[in-house]
Amino acid sequence: MDIDTTLLAIFFLVIALIYAAVGQAGASGYIAAMGLAGFTPLAMKTTALSLNILVAAIGTVLFLRSGRLSWRNVWPFALLGFPFSMLGGAVQLPKSMYFPLVGIVLILSALQMARTAFRNNSSSPETTVTPPFGAALATGAIIGFVSGTTGTGGGVFLAPIILSMNWGTARQTAATTAVYNLMNSAAALAGAYAAWDHIPAALPIWLVAVAAGGSIGAYIGSRFLSDRWLRGILALLLMASGIKLVW
Repeated sequence: MDIDTTLLAIFFLVIALIYAAVGQAGASGYIAAMGLAGFTPLAMKTTALSLNILVAAIGTVLFLRSGRLSWRNVWPFALLGFPFSMLGGAVQLPKSMYFPLVGIVLILSALQMARTAFRNNSSSPETTVTPPFGAALATGAIIGFVSGTTGTGGGVFLAPIILSMNWGTARQTAATTAVYNLMNSAAALAGAYAAWDHIPAALPIWLVAVAAGGSIGAYIGSRFLSDRWLRGILALLLMASGIKLVW
């Protein structure tokens, strides 16, 4: 392995660990790292989706084993999220458009992450409401298309919406977004099949790195680490990367 591959493997491991600790798969973080490393848009998109699928799959399996996953909470968002993610995955934006768009996505992700980091958890209601079917469909479709186009999983946007609208508890939201990330990332990568030849040869190494990071983060994140501080630090990293891509 060359030094760049090794450094990115370390970065991806840490990103997967942090994201998995807060119930996410890490696509926006991987894109931020690759943007700083000077990757091309198609390489960034396909690589981030590939890594996201693996980490989201790990989270989905863990939620299934723990009995916390409710398909009733997932399918209204995924029904249109899946096809719109595939449609977005087929969109290949030029570099002049891709980097500003991804930069904006990262900045919005940072703001959403910061908002959830500093939210007063003690004021969260104990009961939740079922999301209106139409609203869930529209939310899943819009986030699916944007995430498919940019190569992000979409969970970083979906989770704050579910929590702010009181459509699920924190645990239910984490389980829902894990499955949403998995399905939408797989759909977007399938839609981007014409760009698969842009996937770097080092991908298998990075897959091992995010598998390790995602497993560790999913296991210890909620037990030993401060969710608020993790989200705050992650928000700063996303904001800095997003600003760099935009400007």
